[in-house]
Parts: sequence; structure tokens; C-alpha cells
Amino acid sequence: MPQHIIVCDYQPAWQQAYRAEAQKIRAILGENLVCIHHIGSTAVPGLAAKPVIDILPVVRSLAQADAAAPAFAAIGYEYLGEFGIAGRRYLRKGGDARTHQVHIFAQGDTGNIARHLAFRDYLRTHAAVWEQYAQLKRALALRFPYDIEGYCAGKEAFVQRFEREALNWAAGPLGKQSDR
Repeated sequence: MPQHIIVCDYQPAWQQAYRAEAQKIRAILGENLVCIHHIGSTAVPGLAAKPVIDILPVVRSLAQADAAAPAFAAIGYEYLGEFGIAGRRYLRKGGDARTHQVHIFAQGDTGNIARHLAFRDYLRTHAAVWEQYAQLKRALALRFPYDIEGYCAGKEAFVQRFEREALNWAAGPLGKQSDR
């Protein structure tokens, strides 16, 4: 059965779920790990989201991350390689009832890292934008309840627009918020 797209109200427990999973990821990646971030909608207090924790580890070596695939499998992850984004390593946990997604990037991939963090931080500080985003996601979940491709395609223009705005904002004096 395909993944059921559900968007629910923000849950404070998502922060603890991130911290618990980040601890497991730190143990697997060890000295290869540079830093780790909670990204995506579950990282934005108050924002409605699919209850899937997105995590962005930054590593020194993607080859070493690839070598850790069996350790990730042992804690329930599918290791899917780039999965559509050059230089990324994508992992998911929970199959069609997904609970976590991991997006590993090498520390030199500043473009991908910056866009994820800027978008998250922009949403954290621009309530009117995250309210629009929540409305869009709820409408798409109703329209595409079992079509993740349709759901994602429906968000694409919004995300691209606000990623650009977020990157410009992050480059300014009010940007560069810390990982909370």
C-alpha cells in the first residue's frame, strides 16, 4: 500500500524524537560526523507537518557514510543513495509508514546544506509564511492522500520561492539563526 499522506498539527514531541534519533546517528557516523541538524517542517515550532522527522547530518566523507549503510540498516533505515539529489545520501525509516528521513551531505556541499537550514530558519521566524505553507500542505494532503509525488509536486513552487527568499534573508544581518 502506498504511503498515506497525513498533515497534522505541530507536536512538541517531534523535538525529542529528533534528539533521540540524532543520538543514534551520531553513534553510527562517529568521527565522520561534523554536525547534525533537525530540518523540515517538524523542526519549525507551530508548523503543521507530516509526522516525519527530517535530519541533516553533515559529514567529512560520503564514502565513509556509505560504508555505514549496514549500521543504518540495523536500526531500520533503507539506504537509498543520492535518490534524486546529487551529492546527497538519503535514508528513510518506517517504509510506507515513514517516521524518519535522513539527508546526509558532505561538509563541502554548502549549497544544499545552506538551503535546508535557511528555509527552516526562515519559517521559524516568519509566521505568516509558515501559516501559508501549512494551509498548502493540508490542502495537498487532502487532494493527494496516497500520492507522495503529487503532494511534493504541489509544494515545489512554494518551497523554491521561499528557499530563494530564505537564502537572501540568511545572508543578511537578521539571518543565520542557530540550530535550536
